[in-house]
Amino acid sequence: MFVNKNQWSKVFVGMLLSTGFLVNSVTAGELTIYSSVESDNLKIFSENFAKAHPSIKVNWVRDSTGVIQARVIAEKDNPRNDVFFGHAATDLLALDQMGMFLPYSPQGVDKLDARFRDKKSPPTWTGLWGFAAAICFNTIEAQKRNIPEPKTWADLTKPIYKGQITMPNPISSGTGFLNVAGWIQIMGQEKAWAFMEQLNENIVSYTHSGSKPCNQAAAGEYVVGISLPGRAADLKSKGAPIAVVIPEEGIGWEMQGVAIMKSTNNQADAKTFVDWAVSQGAMESYASRVEIVGFPVNMPPKENMPAELTKLMIDNDFAWAAQNKVQILDEWRKRFDVKTEPKK
Repeated sequence: MFVNKNQWSKVFVGMLLSTGFLVNSVTAGELTIYSSVESDNLKIFSENFAKAHPSIKVNWVRDSTGVIQARVIAEKDNPRNDVFFGHAATDLLALDQMGMFLPYSPQGVDKLDARFRDKKSPPTWTGLWGFAAAICFNTIEAQKRNIPEPKTWADLTKPIYKGQITMPNPISSGTGFLNVAGWIQIMGQEKAWAFMEQLNENIVSYTHSGSKPCNQAAAGEYVVGISLPGRAADLKSKGAPIAVVIPEEGIGWEMQGVAIMKSTNNQADAKTFVDWAVSQGAMESYASRVEIVGFPVNMPPKENMPAELTKLMIDNDFAWAAQNKVQILDEWRKRFDVKTEPKK
């Protein structure tokens, strides 16, 4: 079963209490999984798991990173999910520090790039794929407005881009947070906040979706969307007049991972799911949709993906990002949240 935030209350018939909260899974053969994967990607990944393990029913609850994180923290005394899938590593680390996860070493974990493995043995979470920052640039609209293609993050602070940029809100979007955390690691605290102040002058709005700014740029609503290279590459392949720009200073990136809740009443199926999540078949599924996967798979390079992407990914300190996330977001909220788009 696949649901998004607008559908889930209709679909979980018999699984919702009168208060609107989920009942924790107690039946073998059934899992409740929280995810912050983009909806179109999650549809494909969930279908592939269903084909591999048709006897396990999955009740998917999907929302943006910040919303899922806030939800599980609110539920910490009475957890409602069995598994996290495709949730940002920085947020998984924060939940791990709260003692929420069941230690488990999935089959095949040793094949993963070291950056995708929890250093504890056995691990309490496992990385699956990564996503990075990019600029989606509408070449046709830019030509109409005589706006040059940016080459660096600093370029986006120039007056010519005023009113032409959208980016994700780091409070609600993992894509937004990877940008802010990346800028701080690239530039240092003082310069990064000064950069964001200048950038904010040119921002039209902060979105709650990591892919929305690229969709807006592709549609010609704005010239620039700070978003995801995978989304930009897909839109370009579909004919959108998009240039995928990887800024020269370097780019932040995030890792999506999987973890089992310590509170689950269905450890067997949860472990089966996590084993699948790090399998060759699952990695091939991810590779068809995202930029970076946990271990190399025999898949053709994603069309229109910039060759310089992995070279410009920073040496991301996920532990630092997890430890400082609350402070970073509080500061960002005070400075910039007034431009965030209304929630629907």
